[in-house]
Amino acid sequence: MSDLLRLATAGSVDDGKSTLVGRLLYDTKSVLADTLDAVQRASADRGLTTPDLSLLVDGLRSEREQGITIDVAYRYFATPRRTFVLADTPGHVQYTRNTVTGASTAQLAVLLVDARRGVVEQTRRHAAVLALLGVPRLVLAVNKVDLVGYDEVVFARIAKEFAAHASALGFAEDSVVSIPVSALVGDNVVDRSASTPWYSGPTLLEHLESVPVEPDPHDAPFRFPVQYVIRPRTAEHPDYRGYAGQVAAGTVRVGDEVTVLPGGSRTTVTGIDTADGPLAEAAAGRSVTLLLAHDLDVSRGDLIAAGDAPEVVDEFTATLCWLAEKPLAPGARVLVKHGTRTVQAIVTELLSRFDEQALASTGAPDALRLNDIGQVRVRTAEPVPVDDYTRDRRTGAFLVIDAGDGGTLAAGLVGAPLPEPDAPRAQAGGVALADGRALVSPGP
Repeated sequence: MSDLLRLATAGSVDDGKSTLVGRLLYDTKSVLADTLDAVQRASADRGLTTPDLSLLVDGLRSEREQGITIDVAYRYFATPRRTFVLADTPGHVQYTRNTVTGASTAQLAVLLVDARRGVVEQTRRHAAVLALLGVPRLVLAVNKVDLVGYDEVVFARIAKEFAAHASALGFAEDSVVSIPVSALVGDNVVDRSASTPWYSGPTLLEHLESVPVEPDPHDAPFRFPVQYVIRPRTAEHPDYRGYAGQVAAGTVRVGDEVTVLPGGSRTTVTGIDTADGPLAEAAAGRSVTLLLAHDLDVSRGDLIAAGDAPEVVDEFTATLCWLAEKPLAPGARVLVKHGTRTVQAIVTELLSRFDEQALASTGAPDALRLNDIGQVRVRTAEPVPVDDYTRDRRTGAFLVIDAGDGGTLAAGLVGAPLPEPDAPRAQAGGVALADGRALVSPGP
């Protein structure tokens, strides 16, 4: 049975993300015949002689009309070695919020750059977001190498610059690899290109098939946000009381001792129900209904936890990726959605702002604006059980919501520190390629 890799694409506008995803789907024969026919007809209507593979991903009508990606497009495909869930995220600055969404559960990100332009402002912004979200592995896909004559020096210069930036953001040297590709032509995407004889590493697909996968947090402490309390009160089930939700982290077994938070009551799991029948255990990602030994006051928004329980707090420090046009000022009253619990909150203080271009933290800003990344202090009206994001990505994350219109304002990471630049590492002169060799590029 093949394992699963969750990955996301990122990069600036027109770097070719949708075309790259389309090429992966097309060359791995993961496209249905009628879908391919529709793309060929749409391409012919535009006067193209070959299929525009980006149309396999850009499904919204507004995306096709504008030629840009707006929403996160999820695609599923498989090879004999591995199954993939891919999130194709927008490149435009306006839709950075969707990049955060698509990358939030990724185990690897493919960050594209245009070989003609190299590393640009949005590339550095996306790399910073990926670092903050804790995405463990990056692939730098230097796209459109055919448009620079398959020049090894151009590729090496871009890869060296990005390696320095990624190192300063905290990515380990062996977690970032660089691959020269042409999504339009297909060079080094699925099939190896004869036009890059100087590159001996694997193709993009070969790397995706072989890269070590960070496992789902089955071994993490058990976390279960309660979504719904089930009480049918029928003649057949007069005393049934179950707590429905999805296991966010860890594994729960019948007989496990658990704690219900924020109240702190302790009890034992007596049953794990599903639509297909009872289970002896359930791991992260499984939707189940838990039965507990004691008749406790448990409602939607509570967290059932085991092991090292999260801290219950009404004030905490967090990093925010601000996603709204409306700026955030100190003292703003908002809603915080953590798991299935939504509480009123105040952002009491703006502690610092991260400049993802200069890789430096500034002092306390007067406001956080669209696409700003900053550290803040939050006080909630009710206690909430939170994990540090660096410990558990699922229960350490939250959303900031506008109390007036319900719009999403920010993605929050509990306790996540802003990246600290590492000057010596940022000056490294070599670039890690996908085959592990060092490609030394000339100076800038």
